[in-house]
Parts: sequence; structure tokens; C-alpha cells
Amino acid sequence: MKKLVLAIVFISFSFTAKSQDSGLGNWLIYIGSKQLNEKWNLHHEIQYRNYNGIGDMEQLLIRTGLGYNLGSRSNVLLGYGYINSENFTGNGNDQITVEEHRIYQQFITKQNIGSVSLQHRYRFEQRFVESNFKTRFRYFLSMNIPLKKESKYYLSAYNEIFLNGESNVFDRNRIYGGLGYKVKKGFKIELGYMSQVFETSSRDQINIITLVNF
Repeated sequence: MKKLVLAIVFISFSFTAKSQDSGLGNWLIYIGSKQLNEKWNLHHEIQYRNYNGIGDMEQLLIRTGLGYNLGSRSNVLLGYGYINSENFTGNGNDQITVEEHRIYQQFITKQNIGSVSLQHRYRFEQRFVESNFKTRFRYFLSMNIPLKKESKYYLSAYNEIFLNGESNVFDRNRIYGGLGYKVKKGFKIELGYMSQVFETSSRDQINIITLVNF
């Protein structure tokens, strides 16, 4: 475990140095879920996103929600998100702060194919961006593959597509691949690389993710 933490720190600083020249970003992500009882769960999430490796904030995202288990492999959830973005204006270095309040509904279902774990997530968002109202649909497909039987290490990958409810239907697509470590039951750490494709541009990020279920 100590070796993994040291490796993550080393790689993070390496990408920080690189990103100062290349524009490679870094996302620090915490995702948690508290099981309130057999049926109900509380989701909580914080993401600190940087334009560079660290220290140049792109976005702060705080999300929570109340979920209900339909069975052992399916969950519906109603949630709220607050997003504070520092957006660049034009081609210069000037930035403006944009605040967004978001209500969302989602459905998650899980399945296994051999040792591979799959998750499908369907999310519908109502976005209050400053004085504008927008809607968006997201489909997320992820997979976890253990490196070997009973191993604490696993490979993680996902693809997520975003579709707007208004004009310019295609919003973005995210492709991610990473290495994860199961610290203990309900506690995992991942280090991964994500490519985010927009309608006319693209951007890459290094993701450091902590996932906690309790």
C-alpha cells in the first residue's frame, strides 16, 4: 500500500511538471456512498479539477444524492450538485467565475461477465447555469478487471457520452483507463488517464480517485 501511495505521489508530481508545458490537467476525486439501511443510501462526491497538474483551478464540483436499491444490482437516485467553474474568456488569460446548480436523476445497474464487473449509469440533469436553464443526458459504461484471481490490483476503464437537450446535441465524450488498488473492503484508490473530446476540441487529464463505501 505504501508503495502504491508513493507511486501515485511521484507520478502526480511528474505530470504536474509536464502539464505546466503541455496543458495536461489533473482531477482529484473523492466518491463516497453511505448505506443508510438495506434499501437507502447517501451519495457524496467532491471533485477538484485543475487546468494544470495542480494549483490552477478549473472547477470545483460538489455532488450529493439519496439513492434507493431496487435489488442487489440496481439503484435509482435523486441528487443535487454545485459546480464552481473558472472559465477562460477569449484567447487570453482572463477568467470568469461561473456558478451552476444542478438537479439530477440517475439509474445504475451492474452485471458480471466472468471476473469482469460492468456498470451502466443513465443520468438526466437539469442545469441552472447562472441565469440559463439547460438539460443534459449522460450514459456511462464502466468495467473493472482484476489483474489476477483474488488480487487487490485491478484495471478500470469507462466511457461516458454527454448529450444536450437543446441545440448542439453532442456535448462531450470521456474515455478513461486506470489502475486501481483495493485497500480494504469498501475502500479503493485509482490512478488513471482520461481523454475528454468536445465538439471542436479535446483535453486530457490525470485522475486520482478515492472511492469509499461504508
